[in-house]
Amino acid sequence: MIKMDNFLEQLQNYQEVCWKNPKLGQAGENLFDLEDIQDASERLERFATYIATVFPETQKTNGIIESELTEIPHMLAAIEKFDQIETNGRLYLKRDSDLPISGSIKARGGIYEVLKLAETIALESGKLKVTDDYAKLAEPEFVELFSQYGIAVGSTGNLGLSIGIMGAKLGFHTTVHMSEDAKQWKKDLLRSKGVTVVEHQGDFSLAVEAGRAEAEKDPMCHFVDDEASRDLFLGYAVAAFRLQKQFTAQKIEVSEENPLFVYLPCGVGGSPGGVAFGLKTLFGDNVHIIFVEPTHSPCMLLGLYTQLHDDISVNDIGIDGKTAADGLAVGRPSRLVGKVIEPLMYAETTFQDDRLYQYLAMLVDSEKIYVEPSAASGFTSLADLNRHLAETEPFMKTGTHIVWATGGNMVPKDEMATYYQKGKDLLAQA
Repeated sequence: MIKMDNFLEQLQNYQEVCWKNPKLGQAGENLFDLEDIQDASERLERFATYIATVFPETQKTNGIIESELTEIPHMLAAIEKFDQIETNGRLYLKRDSDLPISGSIKARGGIYEVLKLAETIALESGKLKVTDDYAKLAEPEFVELFSQYGIAVGSTGNLGLSIGIMGAKLGFHTTVHMSEDAKQWKKDLLRSKGVTVVEHQGDFSLAVEAGRAEAEKDPMCHFVDDEASRDLFLGYAVAAFRLQKQFTAQKIEVSEENPLFVYLPCGVGGSPGGVAFGLKTLFGDNVHIIFVEPTHSPCMLLGLYTQLHDDISVNDIGIDGKTAADGLAVGRPSRLVGKVIEPLMYAETTFQDDRLYQYLAMLVDSEKIYVEPSAASGFTSLADLNRHLAETEPFMKTGTHIVWATGGNMVPKDEMATYYQKGKDLLAQA
């Protein structure tokens, strides 16, 4: 039985909260290190020629799957006016919403895990050496080799797109188990790529459980476990290396005098956890990590606050887990990420769904950039932290602020138009 207190009652009542992590800087579990991230980065570079061969849209980046870092000063001005806040910082958007192949942050970890599996199988077969040009993996003999294996994953949508599209392209028999809150267009897109989609009447955790159970019946099937995968985590962590290069190119300094704040939408925790670990590994105390979750599904915050991590679900305190931010509709946090992120996270905030549409519309009007609703959640956190913490910690009003836009460019235009109009209507009512 969970002992309720005032903070848990706020969560239970779907109130927006701003929580500063009391365990920041304490000793944590050392499950990964810089060499692990470097190894993952090098593996992605080995696959670059293959990626460029089978996904021509990546040729301009030579097969490296990466997104732009864009300063958005007009959006910052719009937020300052709308939320009546003041800041001397600079605001950027990390546009994983535009990542090639699957259009979301999940392209980092999901695609990496599939590629690592393919490399392992190809090396063990003797058909591939690490020194080879990996473009050869597009040849029929490798497609035939991979067709002897299966890949399965449980997903609310975006991870399923990444796993499904890459798995099917390589030749794997790929199955995506999707929760009931997954968007229909994502299911349709996967099926058009030759992926088997299994729909479940339940939330993310149920889809993962069903997918895991099904995969365990087949010794030739690899299950991508979003709740505990090391490979997913490290694929996301590579983003820190890429961001560091973008900082150098754009002459962005990260230091005590110019701190870095990164706002990361959180579902089960794998993608924000991996990115956060990579950034803290590179920038240490000069980077401040903020997670953002829906009031209807604050699973990571609940796990961290109660110290129960994956032993507690939002349903255990009467929260329904239903949110328009479908990629964040997760009831139970990753059993891997919680203890890794615990000493690294600066703060966490939660948001009401309607605010996503407001900031989505503001981003279109101010910068002509489109993202899906959950990808706009970082803007809510920027405003809330400024409102609740900046008075006692004025350094928050300085430095470089990055909102991580986690998805959007694969959303059908009519659906995006609906999101935008809803945001405009809500702004008019505000």
